[in-house]
Amino acid sequence: MHLEEFAEGASLLHRLDPRVKFITLMAFILLTAVVKGLGLPLYALAVSTVLVAVARLPLRKLVNRLAVVNIFVLLLWIFIPFSYPGKELFSLGPLTVSQEGLLYVLSITMKTNAIVLATIAILGTSEIFSLAHALVHLRMPEKLVHLFFFFYRYISVLHEEYIKLKRAMTVRCFTPGTNMHTYRSFAYLVGMLLVRSYERSQRIYQAMLCRGFDGRFPLIRHFALTGKDIIFCILMVSLTVSMAMLVLL
Repeated sequence: MHLEEFAEGASLLHRLDPRVKFITLMAFILLTAVVKGLGLPLYALAVSTVLVAVARLPLRKLVNRLAVVNIFVLLLWIFIPFSYPGKELFSLGPLTVSQEGLLYVLSITMKTNAIVLATIAILGTSEIFSLAHALVHLRMPEKLVHLFFFFYRYISVLHEEYIKLKRAMTVRCFTPGTNMHTYRSFAYLVGMLLVRSYERSQRIYQAMLCRGFDGRFPLIRHFALTGKDIIFCILMVSLTVSMAMLVLL
């Protein structure tokens, strides 16, 4: 389970200062989430697509990530057009599809994909330790940063433990079904995963104490703003401000 698959690269976005990435992305995401209509979400989606192109991300992995997100968006397409009040377009038996409902769910779809693409292109192109380091510089609570870092770092370890337990069940000819034996087996699986997670956390904590951990990570190399960071920041702020001006008009 590789959680930093987009961080491997040498594009412009891969080399930017993570602090600049956080600041510019948060403003862009917040504005994209609140805009209405179709024009501005389409504008945001176009900006996100350009960012993905600049980052030169692997297309297959990107499509897989988008597919997972759009599975949930598909549920909106199933329910909202039939329940949103507005002008009737056509009927499917007792159900009617409204024009406003279709436009509303289309706007949500574009905004969702724009936010996901921008997040992957900007934050996904940095390593997790660099992001945690940037959060510390941005004066985020250190305990929250540590929690974020450990969760991201060890979710793959928990996944490996799950695979080992699942493989052990398969070797013992376990075949899932709709019966009490299956439910009990999966309950044991979850219980063992929790026990192993606790035991692993204790070993990690002892190892950190042995290395002199005192509640904060020692930082040897710090960030330094370059011309590319300033240009990217100005460009993203300009795009975000232009979108904000269009909202106010």
